Amino acid sequence: MSPRLRAFGAPVAPAVAALLALAATAAACATGPSLENQGTVTAPPGDSRDLTVGSAGFTESDLLARMYAILLGRAGYRTRILSVTNRELYEPALESGQIDIVPEYAATFADWLNAKANGADAKTVGSPDLDATMRVLRELAAKRGLDVLDPGRAVDQNAYAVSAAYARKHRLRTLSDLGRAGLPVRLAAGDECVRRAYCAPGLRKTYGIRITSLDPKGLGTTPSKRAVQSGQDQMVVTTTTDGTLAAFGLVVLTDDKHLQNADHIVPVVNRSRAGGERVRNTLDKLNAVLTTEDLRSMNEQVDSWRRLPEDVAERYLRSEGLIPAG
Repeated sequence: MSPRLRAFGAPVAPAVAALLALAATAAACATGPSLENQGTVTAPPGDSRDLTVGSAGFTESDLLARMYAILLGRAGYRTRILSVTNRELYEPALESGQIDIVPEYAATFADWLNAKANGADAKTVGSPDLDATMRVLRELAAKRGLDVLDPGRAVDQNAYAVSAAYARKHRLRTLSDLGRAGLPVRLAAGDECVRRAYCAPGLRKTYGIRITSLDPKGLGTTPSKRAVQSGQDQMVVTTTTDGTLAAFGLVVLTDDKHLQNADHIVPVVNRSRAGGERVRNTLDKLNAVLTTEDLRSMNEQVDSWRRLPEDVAERYLRSEGLIPAG
């Protein structure tokens, strides 16, 4: 399978495209992990002047990549953004230094690296405990020549939304409220929700919610939201940074017992090219201010208001004083 690439600010160099194509072939043909058996990473962190920031190709990842690139550019680096809409491609490219920095999600990336190292049936290692998740994530990443920077305040994890009218009628603010209400719930979700601990099984076990059936319309898709809006379904699986919920008249019920894993946003860097303190300090400035609500608002501006991601990203950085105004 050939990689889907989109570059911003500069065309995709043929060499980069060719290397990513090789990464795709390697990912398809590999029978085991690529770096686990090479021992502890001892090389000093690098500080390349030319950095490629990776994006996974969806709105939020594009926004984060653009903010990283802008801040690093202000810090004296020459940056470009490369969009590779498949983790199976961009993670090997990150290991090899074809991509230097990628925004990731702590628990999800920990589970992905663990499955890559130990097989698809490996026990999940991400959890609601951020400290524990970061420890295992950093151990897994270090074996592949990657550094995981400190997590920020922003969290993009699964969330459960109902219509605002339904919430008002039954006085629902939290998932515990829904469990206590004993209401039958048809859940709009992806097929995997049937077996995932954080989805239907967890909603039943942790909250006592009466999931009567699943409507397989996908995670946070427009059809799934419309099904809840119309009353065909009572609840939809979405994400905490979904910026389109208000347009459908939906509200998120708080995960008050912390069923969801700690998917805090973390920059992941190639240690040999971008593991220096200057990169870390530059991106820490964004982590210090960026919140879940900030990301939700920016996603809404792009997805609902049709504003350009580059404009939204720059406007946010200016508003927070991270780059000069005007």
